[in-house]
Amino acid sequence: MQLYNTLSAEERAELIDQAGKQRLTLSFYAYAKIEDPKKFRDDLFIEWNQLDALGRTYVAKEGINAQMSIPAENMEAFRETLEAYDFMKNIRLNVAVEHDDHSFLKLTVKVRDKIVADGLNDETFDVTNIGVHLKANEFNQILEDPNTIVVDFRNHYESEIGHFKGAITPDVETFRESLPIINEQLKDFKEDKNLVMYCTGGIRCEKASAYFKHQGFKNVFQLEGGIINYAKQIKEENLQSKFIGKNFVFDHRLGERITDDIVSQCHQCGKPCDNHTNCENDGCHLLFIQCDDCKVAMENCCSNECLEITHLPLAEQVKLRRGKQVGNKVFRKGKSENLKFKHSGELSDIALATARKTTDIRQKIKVKKVLVAKAEHYYVKAQVGLFIIENQELNIGDKIIISGPTTGNEELILDKMLVNGQESTIAKPGDKVTFEVPFRVRLSDKLFKIVT
Repeated sequence: MQLYNTLSAEERAELIDQAGKQRLTLSFYAYAKIEDPKKFRDDLFIEWNQLDALGRTYVAKEGINAQMSIPAENMEAFRETLEAYDFMKNIRLNVAVEHDDHSFLKLTVKVRDKIVADGLNDETFDVTNIGVHLKANEFNQILEDPNTIVVDFRNHYESEIGHFKGAITPDVETFRESLPIINEQLKDFKEDKNLVMYCTGGIRCEKASAYFKHQGFKNVFQLEGGIINYAKQIKEENLQSKFIGKNFVFDHRLGERITDDIVSQCHQCGKPCDNHTNCENDGCHLLFIQCDDCKVAMENCCSNECLEITHLPLAEQVKLRRGKQVGNKVFRKGKSENLKFKHSGELSDIALATARKTTDIRQKIKVKKVLVAKAEHYYVKAQVGLFIIENQELNIGDKIIISGPTTGNEELILDKMLVNGQESTIAKPGDKVTFEVPFRVRLSDKLFKIVT
């Protein structure tokens, strides 16, 4: 019985490319009382793994919150796994307006205390007394009412690249920060204003609307299904979009375009841009907006300091980040004195430029690589890794990636190796290969050769 991933992200990406089948990116949530979240989690993982479903899901006693990538041909079977539970009968699935087969590359289902970290004590108010749900057309209409106050319940790095016109966009890094700020900011409008809220997929507003009704707001409304569902409805019903720019999403795409308006700037040079980048320096990994020119000039780095670090020998880089959280364990949210053109808080509704049409929505240049070997052992004192060649040849001068769930993705150039105990320039399938590796190698690691 498989309850956890056995393939790396790189291996999964290769399998997806080989299959050549369309995948759908979607999200959903449901608040419900779940008595045994651990069993619920395990049951879902077993069902979804059989359907080649990938994504990130949080399960708690209060419900489920999921962002997923599903093979289109398995969509109905996936829905059946949800509707086997009474509280997910006829559940709304927010299907993305743009699809990327690599939006998720692992299936992760985790048990948490809450499905959204809101910092609220649910025992102090009625979490089921939520605001009025509005569809896209209704949402557009209420925005025209002068008595409406519209609030973005996302974080600064999300709202910066796209938001509803006239919305209050709090300068916060977490959802829990925004609740007391908005409550204080709007305390004089509880009786006579329409408090209209929105977020990415609707889940944050579900709890926030109940909280604000408890705080005394009389007219509370929320966008049904969030921006994701709004984008789908305006397209299907040919409605005007009151949202401008991109919708930030928490998968490999980092955003999906709703309108052609670019409302943000490259954080480094100030050119109109709304593409996010994670700093190439694994000791930094800052999330920021970077244009194509700066991406080339700065080699995906957020600062000259990080650029210099990426040019150091790998062993030196490892020393610098020793003891720190690195790689994909870090999600820094785009605030740094190095980012001269970062904007948050009060944002403009005026477009700075129009996005160019593109057929490739991926944010990162895909590295073409092939799996060559698997790790067999690591000699700590000598800093030497042992690998078994399984596929193709390995040659001196090859650029390789050693990859694993803990190791991350580490690149190096192979300049010396021993093959079956003897120094050699080439290794073939079945050979045992050892060479110096300036970081810890684990048995779950794989060795890939970059194909030029």
